[in-house]
Amino acid sequence: MKRYLVFEDGTYFEGKAFGSDVETIGELVFTTGMTGYQEAITDQSYNGQIINFCTPMIGNYGIAKKFDESPKSYIKGVLAREICETVGNYQSEMTIDEFLKQENIPGIYDIDTRAITLKIRKAGALKAAIVDSLNAGLIDEISSWKLDAKQLEKSVTPTKQTFEGSGKHVVMLDYGYKKSIVDELQKRGLKVTVVPGNTAVADIENLKPDGILLSNGPGDPIDHTDILGNIVELEKEYPVFGICMGHQLLCLANGAKTFKMKFGHRGFNHPVKDLETGKIYFTSQNHGYAVDPDSVAQTDLKITQVELNDQTVEGVEHKKYNAFSVQFHPDAMPGPHDADFIFDKFIERLNK
Repeated sequence: MKRYLVFEDGTYFEGKAFGSDVETIGELVFTTGMTGYQEAITDQSYNGQIINFCTPMIGNYGIAKKFDESPKSYIKGVLAREICETVGNYQSEMTIDEFLKQENIPGIYDIDTRAITLKIRKAGALKAAIVDSLNAGLIDEISSWKLDAKQLEKSVTPTKQTFEGSGKHVVMLDYGYKKSIVDELQKRGLKVTVVPGNTAVADIENLKPDGILLSNGPGDPIDHTDILGNIVELEKEYPVFGICMGHQLLCLANGAKTFKMKFGHRGFNHPVKDLETGKIYFTSQNHGYAVDPDSVAQTDLKITQVELNDQTVEGVEHKKYNAFSVQFHPDAMPGPHDADFIFDKFIERLNK
């Protein structure tokens, strides 16, 4: 069956339908990762977005639920040049088509994903719709769409969750966290308690943490300004580590500014340079907002890492308090594990 991808500027691409038969509107973004389609689809940082996969074929190793990054997917759609209906993986439980039907997510395949990527790179992130037929009022509907803050809230931990460990106790403030972050902490023996990102400081103190982790998550970090004061209080008392959205929030809390990128960083081929050691490592990333480097100079933060392609701020450290953050994902599921030492750095600070 034919299915259409329609942009807010009126242009459209035609392909074939797979996944759910619902029609949807979202922000269209692309990811350059050659594997990890399941992790991307279940990554809560993609909430409200249609994912265009640059790799020519997805679905070849099927879906195994144990690799989900969250219990449910909140993306708006999937675009693929080709999908594989024959799965070659003993762990697979279903095809990607079956998975998207289960999650009520529409998809389009046999579509020119390269041309779509080039369009976004030139024009920037655009709103788009996945529909089965074209109609006159569709463009107005796409243009008026915006990501609902209540939709984003659905991806956040509603109540406290505890993951046992024999070592130090980390409280993670959840803005839409990936399971792989908890996995990396537990590999190192830490006990992890996940709480909503707006949890009061007093309630966090009652949990008797040894350190605080600010998680990744979707949306504009400016929407979380109500909790920036909490981060300021926490960094005075505990070691604080921020990842992705958590990095942006740590910077905002300390007086820096953020901005929306033209088309963001999504994939795991992003080279990052450590300004202290001079070392360069490839990283996994998924973000559409970044920290303004000029604004950091007016704060008590110092820039510790930059992305080599566009000089994006990739890491900061507080000059007075035991707080630091990275824009990339050191958990890297999927992706290169060049930067998983960042978790060890956090543990060293907890032990001090």
